[in-house]
Amino acid sequence: MENRNQTTHKNASFNLAKPVRCIIKLGGAAITCKNELETIHEENLKGVSSHLRQSMLSQSPSAKILGMDWSKQAGESNISCCIDDFRDQPSMASSPFIVVHGAGSFGHFQASESGVHKGGLDRPLVKAGFVATRISVTKLNLEIVRALAREGIPSIGLSPFSCGWSTSERNIASADLSAVTKAIDSGFVPVMHGDAVLDYSLGCTILSGDVIIRHLAAQFKPEYVVFLTDVLGVYDRPPSESDAILLREIAVHEDGSWSVVKPTLENLEVDITVAAHDTTGGMKTKISEAALIARLGIDVYIVKAGTSHSLRALSGELISNIPDDWLGTVIRFVK
Repeated sequence: MENRNQTTHKNASFNLAKPVRCIIKLGGAAITCKNELETIHEENLKGVSSHLRQSMLSQSPSAKILGMDWSKQAGESNISCCIDDFRDQPSMASSPFIVVHGAGSFGHFQASESGVHKGGLDRPLVKAGFVATRISVTKLNLEIVRALAREGIPSIGLSPFSCGWSTSERNIASADLSAVTKAIDSGFVPVMHGDAVLDYSLGCTILSGDVIIRHLAAQFKPEYVVFLTDVLGVYDRPPSESDAILLREIAVHEDGSWSVVKPTLENLEVDITVAAHDTTGGMKTKISEAALIARLGIDVYIVKAGTSHSLRALSGELISNIPDDWLGTVIRFVK
């Protein structure tokens, strides 16, 4: 019998031809209008997609962008989607990236209204909510894949549920990474997402994108991880408050505890709230998962999506030094 307290990996090989450079989390609040049901923030998603292209693909800024969305569905773009453009196109060098996105307004409401995150598939409401949640999050996944494809990024949507991921008491119990590995080795960019999954103890639950990021980081050991959010970084209190202070650097210690390095504040108390409809823990989960990643020796940058600060983080500019004019939060391990 399989041990449910230990994560299993089926048919997975992590001997990649090229190591993963970066794992990116697209925060749901950054790419969707979180208080408007199933509404994408089109401008933000377009800006993020452009930054990812600049970070992943080795090409001149003036080079023609060849879009890969040939579906002719909704979604205006001045990027070429002509098939003939690809016939004599030389291979383009790219850095292996993995993208994971949150659900934002695509799934949280369905999950919270039905209680999917609490389990209980024997109840009709929960079972219906499970189906509704997956319809919603996979709909968003397709739109993000399309946005990346329009920027010439060879992205492939991969759902944790469909890939055989499951949990036990909300902790990852089984994670088949073979599809992710094969996609990377084939030159694709896997695009995963928070998902409704089966849970050995509860029947079902919600597996958050932040938890997925941490698990992928532990297995693939990227050079760095970037969380793209709707605010500049982590604050000592809700950023909507006028006296909120941006925490520039957080140090994670051997025992898993963390402390603020910059700025130096006396009697610092961090007050992080979670939206009522957020079934995955919001910023609290983000920080705790980022701390676990940092303990692996992998720097984590939390930064506002679509800004020059996020582009610098995505491009790897911050690995050796954090410039004074960079606005965001870096979380790193200190011995």
